[in-house]
Amino acid sequence: MIFLELVLQNFGPYCGRQVINLDPTIDEENSYPIILLGGMNGGGKTTLMDAIRLALYGHRAQCSTRGNLSYNDFLAQCVNTHSSPTEDTRIELVFEHLESDQPVKYRVVRRWTKNPKDGRDQLGVLDAQEWLDTALANIWDEYIENLLPLGISNLFLFDGEQVKELAEQETPPPIVVEAIRGLLGLELAERLGSDLEIIVNRKRKEVADTQDLVNLEEIEQELNIKQDKYQKIENQLKELSDTLLNAQKKQQKALNKFISEGGKIAGDRSQLERQRNEITAEAEKTRLAMSELAADMLPLGLITPLLNEVYIQGEKEFRTQQAKIGYSLLLEREQRLIDLINKLNLEETQVDKIKEFMEEENQVLHQDITGQSWLLADTATLHQLDNVIHHYLLYTKKAAQEKLTLLQTKEEEIITIERQIQTAASPEDYQKLVDELQQAQTEVAEAQAACEIAKRDLNALENQIRITKKNLEKYTETNIDRKHNEHIINAAAKVQETLKLFREKLTLRKLNKLEIEVTECFRYLLHKSDLVHRVAIDTENFGLSLYDFNGQPVPKHRLSAGEKQLLAIAFLWGLARVSGRRLPVAIDTPLGRLDSSHRGNLVERYFPSASHQVILLSTDTEIAKKEVETLRKNQAIAREYLLKYDSSARQTTVIENQYFW
Repeated sequence: MIFLELVLQNFGPYCGRQVINLDPTIDEENSYPIILLGGMNGGGKTTLMDAIRLALYGHRAQCSTRGNLSYNDFLAQCVNTHSSPTEDTRIELVFEHLESDQPVKYRVVRRWTKNPKDGRDQLGVLDAQEWLDTALANIWDEYIENLLPLGISNLFLFDGEQVKELAEQETPPPIVVEAIRGLLGLELAERLGSDLEIIVNRKRKEVADTQDLVNLEEIEQELNIKQDKYQKIENQLKELSDTLLNAQKKQQKALNKFISEGGKIAGDRSQLERQRNEITAEAEKTRLAMSELAADMLPLGLITPLLNEVYIQGEKEFRTQQAKIGYSLLLEREQRLIDLINKLNLEETQVDKIKEFMEEENQVLHQDITGQSWLLADTATLHQLDNVIHHYLLYTKKAAQEKLTLLQTKEEEIITIERQIQTAASPEDYQKLVDELQQAQTEVAEAQAACEIAKRDLNALENQIRITKKNLEKYTETNIDRKHNEHIINAAAKVQETLKLFREKLTLRKLNKLEIEVTECFRYLLHKSDLVHRVAIDTENFGLSLYDFNGQPVPKHRLSAGEKQLLAIAFLWGLARVSGRRLPVAIDTPLGRLDSSHRGNLVERYFPSASHQVILLSTDTEIAKKEVETLRKNQAIAREYLLKYDSSARQTTVIENQYFW
């Protein structure tokens, strides 16, 4: 068996459709076993492993993030948070295996929506020509059990946590124990024991006396009647559910008609009219406020240029008055200056030049004060006019504009409400629409009540059936058990003893072979070949014991953490080899706490030899630059991928032909 391709669409952190080629074949002549996928912690490596398990086993898959979730909730949890609600979540796994010595390819497709119908996905199995094989899809669980049984799948699809748990415990964890028991065929003997119990019960019924048979048949007849009644009510519940669904559709249709034909507006007419009156009152209030503004200072806005000219003229006249006062004072000072110059006995030419200069200056000043005054405004009046132009009038205009905008908004709201009122249904039509809606609502309520009654009847019958089965079991065990033939019990006991002996010998035979394989694998992986000579496996709990070349036990605590991890890997490797199945191996976070020496042995010896196809999901600290260069040098890697995780978008993108280095 070989995995050829894995397709993820809106699954976990993988948004959109992403295709991963898993084929280890490079060309017709070359094939390398390792498919290397690198990603940081939380980047989607474990999700890939879960996708393979989910594609193969569906609701039986032992996925890492499922926990105690129902299959429906688990599928909903796997949907990518950024995907469109109309898009499917999809997993496709293409694999090839031999049937009648001929290679056959299948594409397993599982798809579902965010709320899967009936809590399940939709399974499709396609052959090499992409034709849907419905018959194979119907028996897929039985078919995949023949190829890769779920019980031993953990020997081929395992992660670092499983290896770590196996290395730290004295006995293997339950999941590995189940795989071992499935591998050794011990469940066959247990199933034979259960079948024997069924035969014994049938024999007890055959040898019971007439009265016992009558009582037993009465109980069985009662059970059959209740089961038939349960089936009828269950079918009735399905019909009632359909009726409820149709009633709900009818109710929705009546509601849509009620709204579209104005029924809702007619019902809200009084509220709309009250709302219209309130808005009308607000509009009138706004008009009144605008009237008050118009009665105050707002009309001055019409003569704003004239006010500015008045303000400029007033300032000019004010400066002229100030210049007149200064001119008279200047003349007095000028006369005193001339008297002083005459006393200084200056030359006449110099005195004439000074007088000429003063006369020119006086002419300029006289021109400034000859203007005529019209406004005669004082300082307070000019200041008040300035406030009116630059403050009060601007504020009044802004307030008037706001009131006007508000008034327009209110008038538009009034028009909108009046249009709604005009579309309201007439009283006669309104009553007809209300009657239709109430009728639909009544039908829904009746259908819901009928469904609830059927469900209660089903629950009551289920309790009665459980009690009847308990009485039947008790009757069989207490009354008939004391009357059945002793030789049948003795024969059954002898067979049970034979099965027990068979299980013990089968276990010893399988475990002896397994011990040899685990020992060989462990010594092959260790760099200290003289540390362990033999690995023994306990027949009861499958715990591992180590012995040196002198037959002395080697305590596990003497092993380093890395050596314990190698022992766990050797155990899984040996189990896979004993299974005799040519299956791919997928390993998530494979190297754990190994030191450089053990890490090198695992990279050079285990990964290229674990299987014909080895899928490695690693971080940059496990298979680092040195290890990946070693694998490339040894021509062990067929394909490389980098799982690039965007933490801001919480999405992972698969990049082909790229690793961390």
